[in-house]
Amino acid sequence: MTRALLISTYEMGRQSFGLASSAAWLRAAGVDVTCVDLSRDGLPDEAVAAANLVGWYLPMHTATRLAVPVVRRVRAVNRHAHLCAFGLYAPLNDRLLRSLGIDTVLGGEFEADLTALAARGESPASQPVKPSPAASLPRLSFRVPDRRGLPPLDRYASLQEPDGSQRRVGYTEASRGCKHLCRHCPVVPVYQGRFRAVPVDVVLADVAAQVEAGARHITFGDPDFFNGIGHASKVVRRLAALFPEVTYDVTIKIEHLLRHAAYLPMLNQTGCAFVTSAAESIDDRVLRALDKGHTREDFERAVEMCRASDVVIIPTFVAFTPWTTLDGYCGLLEAIRSLDLVEATGPIQLALRLLLTERSGLLEHPDIASVTGPFDPESLVYPWRHPDPRVDALQAEVIALVGRRPSASRRELFAEVWQLAHERAGGAAGVPSVPDVPVRAAIPYLNEPWYC
Repeated sequence: MTRALLISTYEMGRQSFGLASSAAWLRAAGVDVTCVDLSRDGLPDEAVAAANLVGWYLPMHTATRLAVPVVRRVRAVNRHAHLCAFGLYAPLNDRLLRSLGIDTVLGGEFEADLTALAARGESPASQPVKPSPAASLPRLSFRVPDRRGLPPLDRYASLQEPDGSQRRVGYTEASRGCKHLCRHCPVVPVYQGRFRAVPVDVVLADVAAQVEAGARHITFGDPDFFNGIGHASKVVRRLAALFPEVTYDVTIKIEHLLRHAAYLPMLNQTGCAFVTSAAESIDDRVLRALDKGHTREDFERAVEMCRASDVVIIPTFVAFTPWTTLDGYCGLLEAIRSLDLVEATGPIQLALRLLLTERSGLLEHPDIASVTGPFDPESLVYPWRHPDPRVDALQAEVIALVGRRPSASRRELFAEVWQLAHERAGGAAGVPSVPDVPVRAAIPYLNEPWYC
């Protein structure tokens, strides 16, 4: 019998969907599966030694960086197991992963190929599996994730309510991939403008299992929940009908919030606690470079339309790019203040720096070549330096400030970043204080601060 060890290193404080989905497929094929989430538990050497297939789920950049030393450790303990990396960031880092000893690299739709690999028996290393061609992006018959063996939900991030209470959080995916081609997005090189809808019954069965395990809030991890608006509306209407006490959150592009504005009241009526939207910037030049599909004016309209429908919008930003200026950064802070988004903006969003990963569409942008260095296998990015070293210095100061005070209030941290940025932009000429604005009521948020 094949013994598979599936490893997750980090998923933003969530129970691993990738391990649960993989486990469902492998167990249905008769594979003995052990799941280990290294963000919550240690890696037992006995599990490593017993496995003949070891897989790492790599859905994000941080998870991939954290996996690197674990791959080395596993290879040292078990030289005969077949090592596999799967998930969005696996094909982006194919070259590095293979240099570490990974035998097979699978992309976004990985479950069928992972099962085929396991079916090769106890010595698959000498028989490498050829994954489905990326161009074909196989259509899977999705299975309900099997979460047995994963740490319980109460060991993961919670939803922090405005009244100080917390809700236990589950996580699922109603679709994968994305129709859009934003240049900086890691989904694009793998899915190339395509997306796959997970059957509504499968999604709701996964939600039901997590509700039974104590979840009272569900995060939908779709890159853009409104890619398939009809499918999305069916999912949340059924969710509300089956579990009226359960809230949820989704991620939706600014472009789709405007195009499908008629559906915003539905979000409110079905228990949507908030919508995350990747605004990225308020600078139209940066938005064009990223090919985001919206403008600053669009962002401002989306904020107002969400509020008109009583939908909380949580913007995310790539605050530091090669096009950022000191004055432009101060302008971003002013926009957040004037739109009354201080409480809605996680402090880490004020510090995030553009990541240039392997196969990033931005590597072909004419402005990027002059500021980037060679690929760095330690950080897994092409490092870049801003033409104005003061911008890089400010980014380092902001991320240090945010990291030092994880328990400070958002408004308090925002005021400190405001002061720092204006000092760096204006020198000794004096720093304007944060203008007073009506303070919007506190909003719910997930108490896991990192998003990359």
